[in-house]
Amino acid sequence: MTRYVESSSSSSQVNSNVIIHKSNSIEVTQASQECENESEETIRIGYIIDYISGRQVRATAEEVEAVQVFARRLVEDFNYPKDLITTRPQFKVRARSSEERARSYPVDITVFTAKRKLEDDAFIIVECKRKTRNDGERQLKIYLSLSSARIGVWFNGDDHLYIYKRYLPDGTIEWSYLPTIPKYGQTVEDIGLLRRNELAAPVDLKGHFRGIRNYLAGNATGITRDQALAEAVMSILFCKIFDELNTPPNDLPRFRTAVDEPADRVLARVADLFTHVKEEYPDVFQQHEVISLDQDSLRYVVGELQNFAITESNRDAIGDAFEVFVGPAVRGEEGQFFTPRNVVQMMVKIIDPQPGEMVIDPACGSGGFLVVALEYIWKKIEEQSKVNKWTSSILERRKRDIATRCMRGIDKDSFLAKVTKAYMAIIGDGRGGIYCEDSLNTPYLWAPIAQTQIQLGSFDVVITNPPFGSKIKVTGAQKLSQYRLARKWRLPRGGDWVEEQSVKADQSPQILFIERCVQLLKPGGRLGIVLPESIFGMSNYGYVQKYLLDNFKLRAFISLPEEIFQPYTHAKTCVVILENSPPDNDEDIVMAIADWCGHDSRGNPTIRCAEDGTRVLLDDLPTIADNISRRLSWR
Repeated sequence: MTRYVESSSSSSQVNSNVIIHKSNSIEVTQASQECENESEETIRIGYIIDYISGRQVRATAEEVEAVQVFARRLVEDFNYPKDLITTRPQFKVRARSSEERARSYPVDITVFTAKRKLEDDAFIIVECKRKTRNDGERQLKIYLSLSSARIGVWFNGDDHLYIYKRYLPDGTIEWSYLPTIPKYGQTVEDIGLLRRNELAAPVDLKGHFRGIRNYLAGNATGITRDQALAEAVMSILFCKIFDELNTPPNDLPRFRTAVDEPADRVLARVADLFTHVKEEYPDVFQQHEVISLDQDSLRYVVGELQNFAITESNRDAIGDAFEVFVGPAVRGEEGQFFTPRNVVQMMVKIIDPQPGEMVIDPACGSGGFLVVALEYIWKKIEEQSKVNKWTSSILERRKRDIATRCMRGIDKDSFLAKVTKAYMAIIGDGRGGIYCEDSLNTPYLWAPIAQTQIQLGSFDVVITNPPFGSKIKVTGAQKLSQYRLARKWRLPRGGDWVEEQSVKADQSPQILFIERCVQLLKPGGRLGIVLPESIFGMSNYGYVQKYLLDNFKLRAFISLPEEIFQPYTHAKTCVVILENSPPDNDEDIVMAIADWCGHDSRGNPTIRCAEDGTRVLLDDLPTIADNISRRLSWR
């Protein structure tokens, strides 16, 4: 008998059916409905609301990806009031300086020094045409020469340029590049002179990192590989964070660059910071390591980040920013793909790790599962702190103890293991539990410290997205002999799968990871794992289904949209939630389908219009997490 429990997603206006299935067969049923309430009275189709003016404007790529992004950045990151900014109607510069009233060059965004917004009040002009950097620079110089504005910005959504116009005594113009634009209330001469307590958390950290990456990919000298670029930026990010943590509130940070400051002076300060970073984090950085960017590229990165307090950023934002650099370095190699954050958050909420429980990701990649799980546990500790009235020092000590004692991760890629260590260190430690090992290997072949810290049968929670792909195979009799799922299985005519004693010549890693994960669990422990859905739909994987159903409690099965890992791979995936306990034929298996995952096949957000005219993101995963977590009882 199948019972359907309907649940509505307030965030996406989508009805997602959660299925509680009484049998041991695994099948999914789809039922969802998209909101179709596009209201022409609120937002016309093909239009968006301009962030500054509130008017409807055409939703062109230039408008959505550049104009609106930078307009929001001016307000949220640089603190300019909206009433000093003009987007619609556009400010226009004179076609010829001799014609006082002629206007022919509309500017995408203009920042003024006074609310009256007269021509003499123009301070910053922003152009967002999708041109090359050189074309953008030429256009800016023309506009600046015809207006009273002193600063010009070219921004196309991927790259940017800041230009400053300075008049010499003879009346000629001298052009120079700025490392950043001044914040509201600053002058150009104030750039690079913010004190530590004047730094603010960035709102669009991922956007800033994307711009840095695009600049470095096209301009950095001596770096052509994504991994080298990621390592360089990771080193710089640690310098920035170290400087924030060790600079007194009223002092100038060392991580800064001023207008016209020589690049070699900036390089010297950052190199000195990196020396301290290597001493502070010897398990992340080796003493011989150097920051491999050329001095001009380094100065560019410093200029982009110097106004912000990275340590005060939302941790999700740091993770997203990390993936801007780390993603291209690993994506697609040996089945390595980042798990979208909403999938990770859904799995963590369903698994519900508790303070003091041992948690491991045996294919940790860049550390996303571990970081989200740690933050989830920390929130529970913070709730305990309020009840028990702990001091802040006791709370922080308790949180650090949990990170150090309870969190473990393994990845066979040394670069990814380093990234995870770095990520854990940034959010508050736990880096000591990360090891570069082959999780599928026999544990006695791991390094002694890893053998001591990671033992089979000792974890309360295993949560992971192992590598998968048809071209990846695990071989070697010693390694394969550890696994029942590496043995040969046969299906007699009219019968059930039978396990044989002989071992296959090879096996897919995703199959072996299922068994390794349950080997890591204590009795009663919980597993959340992302797997190809084909394992539960193709007859040749019937032995895997039998192994799971005969030995464990399958608690939940969630079918994910095909778009979840697109545009990087088209693999259809699912999430399996399992308990390391003997199966119970009367136990419900909670099943669900997600039709929407927050983005389409090209990676663009799936946004629709709600009944009240607001634009909402179509994402079923938070609702599924809520419904399933309410129905599962772990304790």
